[in-house]
Amino acid sequence: MSTIKLALKRISPKQLFMVSALLVNGGNYLYNLLLGRLLGPEAFADAALLVTLLLVLSFVGMTFQLATTKFAVLFSDQTWVTFKNTMYRYALVFGVFTGILVLIFSKNLQALFNTQNHYMFMIFAVAIPLYFVMSVNRGRFQGGHDFSKLAGTYQTEMWSRLLLTFALLLLLPFEPGILIATGISLSFVFGLFPSDFKGVKVFSKERLSTVDLKQVWIFIGLTAGYELTQIIINNSDILLVKHYFDDKQAGLYSSLALIGRVVYFVAWMFVMLLMPTVIQKQKDGEPTAPVLFKYVFFIGTLSAFIVAVCYLLPNLIITLMFGDAYLSIAPLLWKYALATSLFAVSNIFAYYFLSLNQYSPVILSGLLGFSQVALIMLYHDALETVVHMQIIAMVILLVAQLLFFIIKNKTDSKIIKEQQKS
Repeated sequence: MSTIKLALKRISPKQLFMVSALLVNGGNYLYNLLLGRLLGPEAFADAALLVTLLLVLSFVGMTFQLATTKFAVLFSDQTWVTFKNTMYRYALVFGVFTGILVLIFSKNLQALFNTQNHYMFMIFAVAIPLYFVMSVNRGRFQGGHDFSKLAGTYQTEMWSRLLLTFALLLLLPFEPGILIATGISLSFVFGLFPSDFKGVKVFSKERLSTVDLKQVWIFIGLTAGYELTQIIINNSDILLVKHYFDDKQAGLYSSLALIGRVVYFVAWMFVMLLMPTVIQKQKDGEPTAPVLFKYVFFIGTLSAFIVAVCYLLPNLIITLMFGDAYLSIAPLLWKYALATSLFAVSNIFAYYFLSLNQYSPVILSGLLGFSQVALIMLYHDALETVVHMQIIAMVILLVAQLLFFIIKNKTDSKIIKEQQKS
């Protein structure tokens, strides 16, 4: 026991968070894999849709989380207190509004995505405000470099979702979609722990100054724009496949997407560390590019390894993770992993630029996100075609991000040289 305590003391908070993030990603993967094995390809299509909606929600929640992270670094004293209350208010109001919309249009969503019932959307809708409040909590921990609490809230959400969902599926005789939606919704309650609401006044009358409020809204708008492109790029393929293909094909594709996205989920872990570091270095007047290079190297190396493994052992991976019923999708595994890898690397560039308040990469990502949707809508005769369209879009996106970085660096260097001469 003393050896374990000594080892834990030697682990830095950042290292602890990275270990925790790997565990959370592993738990989320196990959750999806068990659903796929338990339900089979047809029923898994509805489950995968709910998981996709959860990912969409997480991207929207990241707007609140990243905004809170940034200004937890920049603001202090009373300005920080006022900002904190403001973010909780925004999160709650937006969450209630979004939840009401999903409730109203639940039957339309059922028709659009060919699901067994609309009740799963209604259950999901009720819990949406909790998720956004939880996102503000996480932003506070992330901005304050309190990585132990940040890790804790991801752990409580993941484990509760995993345990509760399968307990419900095994014990209750209701449709899987309803039970999975219930498990996901309850996990948002557990994800609020640990929390620190001491001193939080959601409806406080104190307001930020005009200058600070403008700065906040610019960053929220910029982040929301980028997160929208994340939603489009990362989830549109599953939603479109669910719309254009039958349940079996959609279920097969969902299993492919789940395995191929392992790179993205690991990249997310590095983004959590990248943003506060870049913001702090910019605030201190230190160079930020070395941080970017370090994380691009990590993700690039990991991506190349995963694509190679998927190319060499597709049948083994599919069989181990989902079973023989999903083997027909094996030839596409390395191609989907390649598309996701390209997106993961370009994503590191995008969040780096976002930390520095650069607008152009958001616009680039948006254009490429919509082009991906357009390509899939035009060319979807087979699942292989859908994957090919994503590879094309992601290659263009990464090249565009690299060109922007090179041009921006040259421009900044030129300005610095001119200033030094004068």
